[in-house]
Amino acid sequence: MAYDADVIVIGAGLAGLAATAELVDAGRKVILLDQEPEQSIGGQAHWSFGGLFFVDSPEQRRMRIKDSHALALQDWMGTAGFDRPEDHWPRKWAEAYVDFAAGEKRSWLHKQGVRWFPVVGWAERGGYDASGHGNSVPRFHITWGTGPGLVAPFERRVRAGVARGLVQLKFRHRVTGLSRSAGDIDTVSGEVLEPSDIQRGQASGRAVTGAFEFRAQAVIVTSGGIGGNHDLVRANWPERLGSPPERMISGVPAHVDGEMLAITEGAGARLINRDRMWHYTEGIQNWNPIWEKHGIRILPGPSSLWLDARGNRLPVPLFPGFDTLGTLEHIMKTGYDYTWFVLDQKIIGKEFALSGSEQNPDLTGKSVKGVFQRARADVPGPVQAFMDKGVDFVVEKDLGALVRGMNALTKEPLIDEAALRQQITARDREIANPFTKDLQVTAIRGARAYLGDKLIRTATPHRILDPKAGPLIAVRLNILTRKTLGGLETDLASRVLTEGGDPLSGVYAAGEAAGFGGGGVHGYRSLEGTFLGGCLFSGRAAGRAAAKAVS
Repeated sequence: MAYDADVIVIGAGLAGLAATAELVDAGRKVILLDQEPEQSIGGQAHWSFGGLFFVDSPEQRRMRIKDSHALALQDWMGTAGFDRPEDHWPRKWAEAYVDFAAGEKRSWLHKQGVRWFPVVGWAERGGYDASGHGNSVPRFHITWGTGPGLVAPFERRVRAGVARGLVQLKFRHRVTGLSRSAGDIDTVSGEVLEPSDIQRGQASGRAVTGAFEFRAQAVIVTSGGIGGNHDLVRANWPERLGSPPERMISGVPAHVDGEMLAITEGAGARLINRDRMWHYTEGIQNWNPIWEKHGIRILPGPSSLWLDARGNRLPVPLFPGFDTLGTLEHIMKTGYDYTWFVLDQKIIGKEFALSGSEQNPDLTGKSVKGVFQRARADVPGPVQAFMDKGVDFVVEKDLGALVRGMNALTKEPLIDEAALRQQITARDREIANPFTKDLQVTAIRGARAYLGDKLIRTATPHRILDPKAGPLIAVRLNILTRKTLGGLETDLASRVLTEGGDPLSGVYAAGEAAGFGGGGVHGYRSLEGTFLGGCLFSGRAAGRAAAKAVS
């Protein structure tokens, strides 16, 4: 029986593009399927900030950051907290990924034309002991061009494969089944959806116009996770994080629904670590949404006062930018699913960045002039737009008005002005000396010891109630769904495994569908900058392994 291609790749996101590019380099014929229209090529990576995790990079060394493979591996393992029998392959992938991040990752991307912003960011700082969660040093490298800049070289390689007659792009093809015609899984079937001219990220129609069936020697699943399917997120919500939120906003479009994971599992794959997931606590509703419940994440510096729904400061070390899932666990045990940042204009102007390519037109457009204009502005334009139009923002000259505005945004008026004033005043008194017992103030000063934070990410310590630093600002923060940390279990060749631990013949997986490698390379938590890199690393591995298998 004839094959339609050597390999079928399901999902045209970054992992799928990376896998297809490697197959093209090996001279293999590929059918690349995706249920969305062609304008959505690149998937969720297109919308990303383009952050990448490197170890001991030239950018780090220029910023006087001393990093090493040993330190990065210590941080990864302390963050991941691998503790399950099914963590065998995720641990192997973690070791391999740190090797990659400390080795050829940067040069491999650099040869393809990828470049990075010179100031290295410091995400997920932890705040525990040396062996615990968090990055000991800054490692978050922003791609020049953000997500689109990272997608571009892989899309070019795939389209070069199209020009050579090696790749067939089949958009609006929704997979509904994987089956065998002989021993291996070699048949992919599904529905052809109606054409769609919607803009990238918008909901596309689901009317069916036909059916398809393709056969190949190997299939690579790169279909993404479950972040757009809130029902599935709640069904998999772990007890350790408390009760699932009553209300969430979405960091990904609704078509990121996890359906392909269930299809692959039904074909015999083992899906592990379903309860490991990565959702942000600093989500704000997009004032100009592209998809339903569209949320944006604030990338905060360390100075904002973080309060629970009742106006109490979050406990140490749950400061902005320190421990995403530790903060999520604490929030969900308060009985409410939102929190507050309270700050001032001096802090928001220096410390607020917004995640996403569309929220950073200067970096996405590779505009040096735009970056300098952002640095000189009192408040960056995209942030100012949220201050002016965002439903989660309250901007007032005095604290009383601010509290009234905060209470107007919630079902119950839970914030007490006197109690909030007492907390801010107590914090402000700690600013008078270079020493303090307030560990957030210590963290602010510690951040400014790093040149990158001092230049562009951390405001000079000051009193929040100082009128010269105003106006005052409160931001209601929502739970923002984003990444699936578990997934299809794979070995280091990206071969999907069965419940018995044997390869599911003919099937590979990469990207978020494989938990970014192995079925959960991050364990319980991420160090950030590791999702895009995980798509690239696992996609590359899958493409290379499948190319060898079908030779």
